[in-house]
Amino acid sequence: MNRSRSATDPRRDPFSTISAVAIRFLIVDALNLIRRVHAATPEDKEPQHTEAARNATVQSLKRALGHARPTHVVAVFDGEGPTWRDKLYADYKAGRKPMPEALRAALSSYRKSFSELGVASVSKPALEADDVVATLATKAAEHESEAIILSTDHAYCQLISDHIALRDHFQKQDRDRGYVQKKFNVPPEQLVDLWALAGSASTHIPGVPGIGLKTAAKLLHEHESLSQVLEAAANMSGKLGNTLRENSDRARMSRELSHLRRDLELGWNLKEFSLSPPTRADD
Repeated sequence: MNRSRSATDPRRDPFSTISAVAIRFLIVDALNLIRRVHAATPEDKEPQHTEAARNATVQSLKRALGHARPTHVVAVFDGEGPTWRDKLYADYKAGRKPMPEALRAALSSYRKSFSELGVASVSKPALEADDVVATLATKAAEHESEAIILSTDHAYCQLISDHIALRDHFQKQDRDRGYVQKKFNVPPEQLVDLWALAGSASTHIPGVPGIGLKTAAKLLHEHESLSQVLEAAANMSGKLGNTLRENSDRARMSRELSHLRRDLELGWNLKEFSLSPPTRADD
């Protein structure tokens, strides 16, 4: 287990020992923030470029803390090693630009800078940050606490609910159910079925050949879920019916790849992520 604070009471449920108080949990998709800021930082020789990017990232995190005013906060990094998605589909995220080596070498300094703000950094071997973030946010929601995910990654839109919000720090935009409906023409609950059919270019999830977002949304309006679409495909005539029948296994795999896991045993306790005082980002 990699994190900047040691566990004192490892449990499956990080909220298990928290009393009924108002909790506002900011969950930072660390590499999403770091890489976006790094890419936007004017080019310079190393190590000046990476140092400038780290300072800019810290300032961005301070602003995010000031905006969210959380009681608890954590920065989640990807774990080392192949993930279950890599094993399920060899081309998962194929073609994505690799992290610059200078930035990769500097990640420990980012963790240290986050710690100086009172923000713990965590990761789990062979797990993407996406699944860890999803589990933490879901646990918060189950305890009727407020979770705010800081990321531009649309994958988190599937989690949006009354207790889980998604914040695009760079656009200064809170993504809610209305945002998802407008952008994808389906509610958050149907997004994984949408991507199962249409695929996702950003993560190289294949979907069903020839089906785009518009057709996928239409199918889900008519049949509600992927399983019902595939069941209906048995009686569909024409090219669409044939395509769905021939690619049913591919669609199911794409759904599995798209779905964020929310039931991981993480072994952390929410007390480890408390931010005290909550308004320290304004200092």
